[in-house]
Amino acid sequence: MNAISELLKSYQIPKVAKVRQTFNNDELADVEGVLRRGLEETCAPIRPGARIAITCGSRGIDKYALIIKTVADFVKEKGGQPILIPAMGSHGGATAEGQREVLRRYGITEETIGAPVVSSMEVKQIGTTPKGLPVYIDKNACEADGIILVNRVKLHTSFRGRYESGLVKMLAIGLAKQRGAEMTHFLRFENMAENIVAVGSIGLEKLNILCGVSTVENGYNHLAELHVLRKDEILEKEPGYLVSSRERMPRIALDEIDCLIVNEIGKEISGTGMDTNIIGRYHTRAASGGPNTIKLGVLNLTEKSEGNGNGMGLADFMPRHMYEQVDLEVSYMNTITSTEPNSTRIPMVLANDREVFQAAVKLCGQIKNEDIRLVIIRSTKYLDEVYMSEAAVRAAVKPVEVVGPYEEVPFDSDGNLTLFREA
Repeated sequence: MNAISELLKSYQIPKVAKVRQTFNNDELADVEGVLRRGLEETCAPIRPGARIAITCGSRGIDKYALIIKTVADFVKEKGGQPILIPAMGSHGGATAEGQREVLRRYGITEETIGAPVVSSMEVKQIGTTPKGLPVYIDKNACEADGIILVNRVKLHTSFRGRYESGLVKMLAIGLAKQRGAEMTHFLRFENMAENIVAVGSIGLEKLNILCGVSTVENGYNHLAELHVLRKDEILEKEPGYLVSSRERMPRIALDEIDCLIVNEIGKEISGTGMDTNIIGRYHTRAASGGPNTIKLGVLNLTEKSEGNGNGMGLADFMPRHMYEQVDLEVSYMNTITSTEPNSTRIPMVLANDREVFQAAVKLCGQIKNEDIRLVIIRSTKYLDEVYMSEAAVRAAVKPVEVVGPYEEVPFDSDGNLTLFREA
């Protein structure tokens, strides 16, 4: 690759400054109290000794362990026996132990929650949709005496509809495990909005759903809303929570970005590693929106992803050290299940982070270095403090605050970015 390094070395990376963006910051103060009151008022009766399944997904939602523990404690106080069901489709490598490990990384274990994690990829068929798709649900959840759904409501990264990420999707995909998730995705994302309602409705009809716990986060990934819903309220009320989530979500304050560098991607950040709504790139034709990003580089895969490189296919460039983090089997299991292999295509692999920047600069289409709108973000989950070139700041479509001097982008002796390293 010496010839590539030689070709790129003369391309100057614009100086950047730390920039502060502001978003909706509504925050729920008494999460445990609000949740307890909601459960008392809304949850269907739990008979003594009843085995109650609590769904636990694969996303890093705010106050996750506290929410799950509060629900488990409530079940025990009512005389029930809570069990924690990993409800994450094909994530965790589509293995029982892999899904248990995903929850452990979020602090959700039998020791921390006080309820056993019952992880299995076995499913039962509970029905068939009007289009002929079989509806599968986790075997242990099916055999429990009741189910409490827990999930965050937010925009999906791959499709648009009245229901996107939330309790309906938890029923249709998360609780359906790999086999059911594959069936729900089978007709591709262009039909996903219709499919998750068809599958989720059968789940609501056939399963003993005691209640659903929905959360909505603010622009800083903190809990803004928490709702406990009766079974018959889920389809009615979830679309309103999706609207609220859309209004609260953060963004990069540009409509056109010449070079966007994402320091890390990962499954706990987004289902596609990075939120497509933030970067303006999609691996399906069923979703759109966000900025027009000319060239995109990604630099690292989070440890919690355990090699799942889903999302890297949306980028143009990646460094070799990130390529070596990727487990293709785990990655392909996820995207074959979801029917969209585009998100695990391998981008151009370059020697180090510096070359990712230089390739993006070379190919972004700007003649003058001072005109390049360069943005560097830690991840699509953290956008309150980002780094922007002067041209990017000038192009901002809403006020941003420059909180530091414009300086050279810092790299270590191996040519890798040091901006986000802990001091």
